[in-house]
Amino acid sequence: MNAYLVGADTLGNIPQLLAEHGITVQKHVSGRNVAHQRKPPSLNGADLLILFTDFLSHNVMKAYRELANDEQVRFVACRRSVCALSQSLEKIGEVKDCSQCPNRKSKR
Repeated sequence: MNAYLVGADTLGNIPQLLAEHGITVQKHVSGRNVAHQRKPPSLNGADLLILFTDFLSHNVMKAYRELANDEQVRFVACRRSVCALSQSLEKIGEVKDCSQCPNRKSKR
């Protein structure tokens, strides 16, 4: 699954969290640049749009949400933190694959 990320200057641990959910970062735009604040022509094959609300204005979020609806792409809006993103992904059914986790208790 590919994700289009909007907001945040740096992503920190977010790409690692997304990888644990089987999601790759297709494109990331910070949202601070004026060119990034305009509605993009397309999400270019993204399966998921992630909006980091603490870095975006309401108009920018509205434009991206409308584009996601037009292209039938699911979207998540959350704060830029690993915990908030993880909770949002779980709400839409993107559950982390725990089969390879070293802390997982084996079933007997």
